[in-house]
Amino acid sequence: MQTHAWEQRLLSLAYEAHHHGAVDQSEHKHASSDALLEKAYAHCGEITAQHSKSFHLASALLPADKRRAARALYAFCRTTDDLVDDRTITDNELALGHWRRRVAMVHPAASDLVAIAWLDTRHRFKIPHRYAEQLIDGVARDLVQTRYETFADLTTYAYGVASTVGLMSMHIIGFAGHEAIPYAIKLGVALQLTNILRDVGEDWNVDRVYLPTAELEAFNLTEADLARGQVDHRWREFMRFQIERNRRLYAEACPGIALLDPDGRLAIAAAARLYEAILADIEAADYNVFTRRSYVNTWKKLKMLPSLWLESKRVKIKQPIH
Repeated sequence: MQTHAWEQRLLSLAYEAHHHGAVDQSEHKHASSDALLEKAYAHCGEITAQHSKSFHLASALLPADKRRAARALYAFCRTTDDLVDDRTITDNELALGHWRRRVAMVHPAASDLVAIAWLDTRHRFKIPHRYAEQLIDGVARDLVQTRYETFADLTTYAYGVASTVGLMSMHIIGFAGHEAIPYAIKLGVALQLTNILRDVGEDWNVDRVYLPTAELEAFNLTEADLARGQVDHRWREFMRFQIERNRRLYAEACPGIALLDPDGRLAIAAAARLYEAILADIEAADYNVFTRRSYVNTWKKLKMLPSLWLESKRVKIKQPIH
């Protein structure tokens, strides 16, 4: 497996969470009734369907118990993200702190449906709580940091908001051992980079620039160019560089699918490829990510599923991880 210098810090964060954030099963007494749990999981499913068609489709490829757990994870992440992005909230930091305490409770309030489903999922699938804390920490960075100097700096952010999701998903799906961790980290970075490339215009409108400053400068680009939203030769070359690296990260992460339980491989392959396909849409739009949001329509997603099924069956680890 090819590794990069920036991965070492992320691996340290992941191993720390994996070894020191174990779930205390004795805390969970399944206090919520079956009816309340069903209501909580159904609510999470509705949130997933409303906010992410790609994730909803990919999670539909999982067995029922893992499907509802994956959607509880999505709802937990979505709620966390919204608490930072919602400009109608008077104090986002305070609201996020309150949410952090709610999802750590042994007995959430009966009205706190996402927290109820997430608690049940976390215990059923033995998801280390430290991963959830790292995700909240990562999302909270948006409240204090809006620029990143280098790609290495950006990957630390990507770990917090995306790789942690992959690591938690890994527990839901089932995995061979700790050797799967580097692949989950890399896939998370790849997915987040796609998000960043797709949402340049939207992020600029809320005064956030995730594109590394040093890399913009290397292509003779400034924030004034982002403000103009002009697609010229500099921007095209910059985006070609970004997309090439993004695709390489997907390719490097892909063999890790073979380390997952068989009944979850297709879902992860679908999630990765459906997101990677956004890059082709960006290219087809001549790299205009300022005035349009790239996406893959439902028909294209469905057409991809047969080949994704074959890919999930054939993928192998070509060499051991050290």
